[in-house]
Amino acid sequence: MPPRSLPESVAERLKAVPAAPGCYLYRDQSGEVLYVGKALVLRSRVRSYFQGSTRHSDRIERMVRRVRDIEWIVVDSELEALVLECNLIKRYRPPFNVRLRDDKSYPYITITSEKFPRVLFTRKVRRDGAKYFGPYTSAWAVRDTLGLLHRIFPLIPCGKSWTGRDEQRPCLYYHIGQCLAPCAGLADREAYKEIVGKVERFLAGKQEGLLDEVRGMMNQAAENLEFERAAVLRDQIQALEAILQRQKVLSTDQGDRDVIAVVKDERGAAIQMLYVRGGKLIGQRQFYLDGSAETAPGEAVQEFVKQYYSEAPEVPREVLLPVEIAERVIVQQWLRNRRGGAVSLDVPKGGDKLRLIEMAATNAEQALETMRLELHAKEAWGEAAMAELAEALDLPTPPIRIEGYDISNIQGTAPVGSMVVVENGQPAKSEYRRFKIRYHPESPDDFAMMHEVLLRRLKAYADGDPKFAKLPDLIMVDGGKGQLGAALKARDELGLTVPMVGLAKRLELIFRPTGRDAEGGYEVEAVELPVNAPGLLLLRRLRDEAHRFALSFHRKIRDKRMIGSAIEEIPGIGPRRRRVLLRTFGSIDGIRRATVEEIAAVPTMTRRLAEQVREHLGAE
Repeated sequence: MPPRSLPESVAERLKAVPAAPGCYLYRDQSGEVLYVGKALVLRSRVRSYFQGSTRHSDRIERMVRRVRDIEWIVVDSELEALVLECNLIKRYRPPFNVRLRDDKSYPYITITSEKFPRVLFTRKVRRDGAKYFGPYTSAWAVRDTLGLLHRIFPLIPCGKSWTGRDEQRPCLYYHIGQCLAPCAGLADREAYKEIVGKVERFLAGKQEGLLDEVRGMMNQAAENLEFERAAVLRDQIQALEAILQRQKVLSTDQGDRDVIAVVKDERGAAIQMLYVRGGKLIGQRQFYLDGSAETAPGEAVQEFVKQYYSEAPEVPREVLLPVEIAERVIVQQWLRNRRGGAVSLDVPKGGDKLRLIEMAATNAEQALETMRLELHAKEAWGEAAMAELAEALDLPTPPIRIEGYDISNIQGTAPVGSMVVVENGQPAKSEYRRFKIRYHPESPDDFAMMHEVLLRRLKAYADGDPKFAKLPDLIMVDGGKGQLGAALKARDELGLTVPMVGLAKRLELIFRPTGRDAEGGYEVEAVELPVNAPGLLLLRRLRDEAHRFALSFHRKIRDKRMIGSAIEEIPGIGPRRRRVLLRTFGSIDGIRRATVEEIAAVPTMTRRLAEQVREHLGAE
């Protein structure tokens, strides 16, 4: 093959690439990251992309043609490069990398890290010292399990804010035997710790041993003539036995393992995971990989393993793979470090383990078919909505990209604006933008604020700002004639011709301009679509999303002002610790009234930080 014709900027950067381990980033002309990779020797790997003799897949060839800048980060080892690569892919979401996409938020059960831990339902895994079990496929099943746990064990069932003081009166749960009332100082910490240990064993799939233990306790209570306690333990045994009967036993070795299968088609790859704990199937989960249509199954599985386990709450002793992966040794070493113990990556050739892979593959095929049908339905609905809007609003072409705008403020305080985007009828969340409004009138002026937001957004496009490089096919503002007029004025001041409409909440009417009146204003007509029309539903969804996005930003700014700068200026107290302190003590005044010991007892806090908090807040 002839030598590649390289842009001068790329040729110069290639001369400087070091012969060291690390990660590399390819950027396009606008500075957007196209691809992230890692290498044991950066110079060899990076230069190989641009040699004329190198044969690339169509996907990589398209990427190489767009590269205009190269950036690299040197690290000490290939293992560090792997960790950094996972973080960079998560941060930049490069379009030419295989990227993990999970459309669902799966439920987990968490045991908090408090002095008296709670057992709670959650959909978000945090690195907060708590223990997480799951994911589970059914939120109903998780809540049913939690209800059962609370009936079996006297766990804390309420969501009361508790400072650690023995100052609250025990509630009804204590009197009916479903809580030990630590908030009233009536619970023994060691006894409660023993109960939580049983819950952990139960959630980890080790119910048989727990069942034998509870049966022994029941017999002992009966021998001691403690018949009420024996009856409670009997009920616990019956509940545990009912759960065991519902679980499917997949292997007799009682091992803990994750089972991974992959199925690919022209759209991409679907990954199915089975979670086996104690030899029993306790859950399953589906994932989709973007950018994987042209990749080999081994590469798709490898990228999935790296991205999934970089944030997974648990790494089991064994991970079963459907195909061999190129970086098996280094990935296995990384997983061992994450788990703090031995981990094996195995590709089964036969027996029960191969049957597990085949079971997962069958589920992956069903998941991929479901995804295909869902995507087809979404595309068809989006096309119908865009075609309807083009006809109803007399647009030259169907509006592929639509931007929605809203304003949020309370009596003019902390005003903000939001910009949300749909492309082909689906949300494009990476394109969302927020605006802190600079105009602060003596009384609220939504029209002036809308004018400012649209003027800033469209001027950014005119000035070549890469964050606003795309011009929409249609702009929708939340409001009626006044808001639409303010947006049109901003557009006309910049000499642009973007179609604009307003959507009024009251009657769900679409307002569109038809011309200018004699006084220089805008003539507007109302367009009414059927309440279930796809075009109207699309605009309503866009309006509601713009409102939600603006309101969440406004609340964040307002809450920050209410909290004040005092707690933010305390060294070592970041956003997470601020939230925990405020959740525990209720307010800044509550923190001021707390003792050093009480503050230090809050999760993630230390005595030194507690003393700093007391000092900076001028505690009582």
